[in-house]
Amino acid sequence: MSLDRLVFAIAGVFILVSLLLSQVHHVYWLWFTAFVGANMLQAAFTGICPLAKILEVSGANPGQAFN
Repeated sequence: MSLDRLVFAIAGVFILVSLLLSQVHHVYWLWFTAFVGANMLQAAFTGICPLAKILEVSGANPGQAFN
Protein backbone atom coordinates (compact mmCIF):
# COMPACT_ATOMS: atom_id res chain seq x y z
CA MET A 1 0.00 0.00 0.00
CA SER A 2 1.38 3.41 -0.91
CA LEU A 3 2.10 6.14 1.60
CA ASP A 4 -0.79 8.26 0.30
CA ARG A 5 -3.33 5.50 0.76
CA LEU A 6 -1.98 4.75 4.24
CA VAL A 7 -2.37 8.40 5.27
CA PHE A 8 -5.96 8.50 4.00
CA ALA A 9 -6.80 5.16 5.62
CA ILE A 10 -5.35 6.10 9.01
CA ALA A 11 -7.02 9.54 8.95
CA GLY A 12 -10.33 7.88 8.08
CA VAL A 13 -9.99 5.41 10.94
CA PHE A 14 -9.11 8.21 13.38
CA ILE A 15 -12.15 10.22 12.30
CA LEU A 16 -14.56 7.29 12.51
CA VAL A 17 -13.25 6.13 15.89
CA SER A 18 -13.43 9.63 17.34
CA LEU A 19 -17.00 10.02 16.06
CA LEU A 20 -17.92 6.72 17.66
CA LEU A 21 -16.27 7.71 20.94
CA SER A 22 -18.12 11.05 20.89
CA GLN A 23 -21.40 9.14 20.83
CA VAL A 24 -20.64 6.47 23.42
CA HIS A 25 -18.19 8.22 25.74
CA HIS A 26 -18.01 12.02 25.63
CA VAL A 27 -18.73 14.75 23.09
CA TYR A 28 -15.24 16.22 23.58
CA TRP A 29 -13.88 13.49 21.31
CA LEU A 30 -15.12 15.69 18.43
CA TRP A 31 -12.11 17.93 19.12
CA PHE A 32 -9.90 15.06 17.94
CA THR A 33 -11.99 14.87 14.75
CA ALA A 34 -11.46 18.61 14.26
CA PHE A 35 -7.70 18.20 14.83
CA VAL A 36 -7.45 15.48 12.17
CA GLY A 37 -9.48 17.57 9.72
CA ALA A 38 -7.36 20.67 10.36
CA ASN A 39 -4.19 18.64 9.86
CA MET A 40 -5.50 17.31 6.55
CA LEU A 41 -6.39 20.84 5.46
CA GLN A 42 -2.96 22.26 6.25
CA ALA A 43 -1.30 19.28 4.53
CA ALA A 44 -3.31 20.03 1.39
CA PHE A 45 -1.89 23.56 1.24
CA THR A 46 1.64 23.05 2.55
CA GLY A 47 2.41 19.49 1.46
CA ILE A 48 3.76 18.76 4.95
CA CYS A 49 2.07 15.90 6.78
CA PRO A 50 3.51 14.64 10.07
CA LEU A 51 1.93 11.20 9.61
CA ALA A 52 3.43 10.92 6.11
CA LYS A 53 6.88 11.71 7.53
CA ILE A 54 6.47 9.03 10.22
CA LEU A 55 5.30 6.44 7.69
CA GLU A 56 8.12 7.38 5.31
CA VAL A 57 10.72 6.79 8.02
CA SER A 58 9.07 3.46 8.88
CA GLY A 59 9.55 2.30 5.29
CA ALA A 60 6.23 2.85 3.50
CA ASN A 61 6.34 3.00 -0.30
CA PRO A 62 6.21 6.61 -1.52
CA GLY A 63 3.13 7.83 -3.34
CA GLN A 64 2.31 10.83 -5.51
CA ALA A 65 0.91 13.33 -2.99
CA PHE A 66 3.75 13.66 -0.46
CA ASN A 67 6.97 13.97 -2.46
